[in-house]
Amino acid sequence: MPWDERLHRRLKLRDLYVLKTAAQRGSLGKAAAQLAISQPAVSKSITDLEQVVGARLLDRSRQGVEPTPYGVALLKWSSEAFDDLKRGVEEIDFLADPTAGHVRLGTAEGMVGGLIAAVIDRLLRQYPRLTFSIIQAPTNDLQYRDLRERNVDLIFGRLITQMADDDLDVEILFEDPCIPMAGIGSKWTKRRAIELAELVDEPWCFPNDSWMSSAIAKAFRERGLQLPRNIISTNAIQLQYSLAATGQVLAMATAARLKLFGKTMGVKAVPVDFIVSTYPTGIVTLKKRSISPVTQLFIDCARRVVRSSAVSAMHRRTV
Repeated sequence: MPWDERLHRRLKLRDLYVLKTAAQRGSLGKAAAQLAISQPAVSKSITDLEQVVGARLLDRSRQGVEPTPYGVALLKWSSEAFDDLKRGVEEIDFLADPTAGHVRLGTAEGMVGGLIAAVIDRLLRQYPRLTFSIIQAPTNDLQYRDLRERNVDLIFGRLITQMADDDLDVEILFEDPCIPMAGIGSKWTKRRAIELAELVDEPWCFPNDSWMSSAIAKAFRERGLQLPRNIISTNAIQLQYSLAATGQVLAMATAARLKLFGKTMGVKAVPVDFIVSTYPTGIVTLKKRSISPVTQLFIDCARRVVRSSAVSAMHRRTV
């Protein structure tokens, strides 16, 4: 079906929005209620749209509606069109008032929370009317899906996904290795220097993330040591800090997170020569998606905060 002037004139944004709503709600009736119009009006919009594109866009059944392969294709590209229009309006608003705007940020629990807070704090001092949505995805796959589906403007955090994806722009801000930590009152944090072998027989709390667990085990083996006694295994970052703060166990922490708010959590680095390399921390955006002025403000501010903060001494590079 060629894109001609006739199709250009007949394709309506309103009909696309009705289709999107019906697909999301899985029901014409629910879509009508959300849009505050009648169900026949919803049905007519979708029928008109199907006639324009020459294909059935929704499969209808007693259970509701779901997009056909043609509907999925149209929804994919119409979502990008709606997003671009939204960003165009936001840019107009920004040009009219550079002190206002909204940033949607994707991250994960393992992200350096103190770093995000530092960026937002600095931005709000200069632009007090800015607003932010911080979306913490439960998994890394969902985090990148949010970006690709344009639910967030950027990802700011540990770059665990493949950085060779041709639809992504990736900027690495700094490397953030893991190091041993213990409670501030622990015997291990009161000494000036410790040999790693002294910690092998101590109880530890290790992350149950398969990649990180393997990296820690490999690092011990490379030093000719067996993996210490792991009495607690968890992927909850805050729990690892809380347990280490008790002084009963040792744990691993990223160097940046430990520097930024280790004192607040009651933990500090153990003075031992032991580093486990991990994924770097950085920013990810979509290549074919223009960056709004307010999103660029956040990115530029993040770079400045990294250069001036406690992580500034860590190795930084860009790709």
